[in-house]
Amino acid sequence: MEDTYRTIAAPSEGLYKEKGSKFIALAYPVYSEEEVKEIIVGLKKQYYDARHHCYAYSLGADKSRYRANDDGEPNHSAGDPILGQIRSADLSNVLVVVVRYFGGTKLGVSGLIHAYKTATADALASAVIEEKHEMALLQVHFAYPQMNDVMSLVKEYDLGVKEQQFELDCQLTLEVRKKLQEEVAAKLEAADGVKVGIIS
Repeated sequence: MEDTYRTIAAPSEGLYKEKGSKFIALAYPVYSEEEVKEIIVGLKKQYYDARHHCYAYSLGADKSRYRANDDGEPNHSAGDPILGQIRSADLSNVLVVVVRYFGGTKLGVSGLIHAYKTATADALASAVIEEKHEMALLQVHFAYPQMNDVMSLVKEYDLGVKEQQFELDCQLTLEVRKKLQEEVAAKLEAADGVKVGIIS
């Protein structure tokens, strides 16, 4: 199972101007549809006086979840060119929103396609690209005596500890590479009295 993908390390910005219209491209690393919605709501408040907030995103190492939105621009003149740039840069877990301020002169469909494409390309060109692995979360429950067994596996696989609770019963939320999640879960469960649940 392929779990490696390329994404942007941090938000980045791009700009394109044409005949008085201003296209501000804002790129963000994202991991879920909920995150996408939150960012768009925030940008619509921040750029409340803009004419359009067009966007596209791609999610997952396999890039199987994606969407393009023209937000009132002619069909396929905004969202698709944005998505096209994300794809040609071979990126995933990325959202690009292009905020348009209308300058009074219509650009025509080909002009719009060029503007949204160029603004997006500019934002992605200024981003730092990094390779990441798709991660899964495991919830591990165990009694105190199993602590050493569990922690040595955490070390061996270099697992990220997201949450921990050490009381009479111990609980850890661990981040593991998706393609290793079953192997790690099986090894953890091989220790006496350790229960593992896959969160995501």
